[in-house]
Amino acid sequence: MKIRLALGAIALTVAGAQATEITPSAKAIKLTQETILIDTHIDVPYRIHAKWADVTKATDDGDFDYPRAVQGGLNAPFMSIYIPAHLEFEGKGKSYQLANQLIDSMEAIAQRAPDKFAIASSTADIKAQFKQGKMSLAMGMENGSPIEGDMKNLQHFFDRGVRYITLAHSQSNHIADSSYDIRRKWKGLSPFGKKLVTEMNNIGMLIDVSHISDDAFYQVIELSKTPVIASHSSLRKYTPGFERNMDDDMLLALKKNGGVIQINFGSSFVTSSSRSWYDQLNNKKDDAKKQGVKLSKDFDAAYRAKNPFPFASLEQVLDHIDHVVELIGIDYVGIGSDYDGVGDSLPIGLKDVSSYPNLVQGLMDRGYSDTDIKKILSGNVLRVWQQAEEYAKKH
Repeated sequence: MKIRLALGAIALTVAGAQATEITPSAKAIKLTQETILIDTHIDVPYRIHAKWADVTKATDDGDFDYPRAVQGGLNAPFMSIYIPAHLEFEGKGKSYQLANQLIDSMEAIAQRAPDKFAIASSTADIKAQFKQGKMSLAMGMENGSPIEGDMKNLQHFFDRGVRYITLAHSQSNHIADSSYDIRRKWKGLSPFGKKLVTEMNNIGMLIDVSHISDDAFYQVIELSKTPVIASHSSLRKYTPGFERNMDDDMLLALKKNGGVIQINFGSSFVTSSSRSWYDQLNNKKDDAKKQGVKLSKDFDAAYRAKNPFPFASLEQVLDHIDHVVELIGIDYVGIGSDYDGVGDSLPIGLKDVSSYPNLVQGLMDRGYSDTDIKKILSGNVLRVWQQAEEYAKKH
């Protein structure tokens, strides 16, 4: 099996310009390998649900498998229990069913290779399994649709190991408005969503504010008694007008809440040029449809051949981290790559889970101390998770 390596020297083209060569030092590799590394958003469950792959071994496709994760120092991925925002799912039992199937698949991986993986449902699990040399599989639910308006389902998924819920995805649901949905059904959170925030606090379930509308974000911040996470978001400063990312006012509110933003690696989250490329592609499709042209299955590939995709760079991802640190401090930023969730749009130098030492080298080159790097790799999100656990014990 072919393993796509990322640790060697890389010199590739980014939007027509020569990218910086990336060669992680022995120190960067050692620091990455010897630190708990939590990535709060990897879409393996839905990937292998759509097309089975045994990620306990090397795979020819996708962004994650065990050998590459070990090479990259990843030892505590949050596997995304992703539920598509389809009308046929919302409120019809299908979301609940799919969520359980995806959780089953993660349990199956841990059972298939107990020497490699173990399910993690607490910060104590993460720390203990790190010492044992096992990769912790934590779980976060992307889209609260499976709750289906019943608090019993919240407890059910908590009992099954889910430790954060992204309240909505690409459409508004019964909990919250989505940043992608112009309808703004609830003008933020629904009445049930407001109750859900309180109950999530009470049981120790982290609230994920990625994907939700700005109004919903501020309502969550007002209601939540524990710090929140943005499990896979980047900054609107570098993608003006893209509500899916967070602006500076939101970052300041996040600091006051004590939460953490986990930076998304997807190129379209990192640079406006990558976002614009997708907008232009979609416009071309719309124009063709209006003219009655039937789109061929290779339409996207043909467009890309004529209009090369402007991949983001590692340096641009680091710019997002820098801005968070400069604005609100080192204690409020981490990693939420969105591996296996953003297709082939990943930045040069961060193409799969073997790439984290490249990121660490970039941080070292920008003057971050080992202590600060460890906070970014896991310390900050562990703090937030522990605070949620402690609050739940009292309530």
